Amino acid sequence: MEKLKRYFKFLLSTLGGTAVDCVIMWLLAEVIFAESEVVALFVAPTVSFECAVFTNYTLAYFFVWKDRVGERSVRGFCTRFLPYNVSCIAAFLIKMIPFVLIRHFAALNVVLCNLIALCLSGIFNFVMNEWVIFRKKA
Repeated sequence: MEKLKRYFKFLLSTLGGTAVDCVIMWLLAEVIFAESEVVALFVAPTVSFECAVFTNYTLAYFFVWKDRVGERSVRGFCTRFLPYNVSCIAAFLIKMIPFVLIRHFAALNVVLCNLIALCLSGIFNFVMNEWVIFRKKA
């Protein structure tokens, strides 16, 4: 039951990161660099992803896994961010495969492609947070 409750907190917190990801993706791919498919497929999702990573990490640290953080400090926050970012990069690579394939073959809007791909990589992200980044101390 505790894992299910934490998973729902994780889902709720990822909405903030997803909103950041989608807004920045839209701005870069559809507004600022609308003429470049390369930017739409690679630069926009990379930049939007990193902005979302920081948003999601902050929410995970202070909301979802706050009981596992222990004493909060700037050092503690920064120490966990590096492995968190590495695990998110793995999730990003998992996300990019369906993102590029859906965009290429279905020619859907980049934000919709991004949302579909985020759903697929989200489970991996939760597992990494639960059992690696914010694992329970024995």
